Amino acid sequence: MMSFVVTGLSPEPYRHLYGLSDEALEAHGVRRYLAEENSGFPDRIEMRDAYPGETLLLINHVSLDQDTPYRATHAIFVREGAEDTYRGENEIPDVMFKRLLSLRAFDSDGMMIEAAIATGEKIQMAIERFFENPQVSCIHAHNATRGCYSGKIERG
Repeated sequence: MMSFVVTGLSPEPYRHLYGLSDEALEAHGVRRYLAEENSGFPDRIEMRDAYPGETLLLINHVSLDQDTPYRATHAIFVREGAEDTYRGENEIPDVMFKRLLSLRAFDSDGMMIEAAIATGEKIQMAIERFFENPQVSCIHAHNATRGCYSGKIERG
């Protein structure tokens, strides 16, 4: 088995938004949402779906910030108050495992060299297949339906 690591985002760029009024958030282009039962709001820091009653911030996130045609930015949810960046070795977090993902393998120059759609156990199979290619630097996972960035996968 090929070793890999899935990581969530750092809370650092978002802490200044925690607790702001809706009006102040709007000035930053951010919206607040309240998670309801089975709402499916996936936090990108702790890599879990929000529990009912938790608040999330819908934020535009640059997931690939390289000067390349594949530079990418899209909306993500961050749980308001999230502090613990997820790091999972050789495991796919449930928030990713249960969703249909678009997996995009990039080289060190930020060029996409492989891609696949996968869900469940097929996610790990795709990761292992991608990392057989020594040119693959990292893999970005996006939710296939809405296109939101889901997480980064690197060699372990």
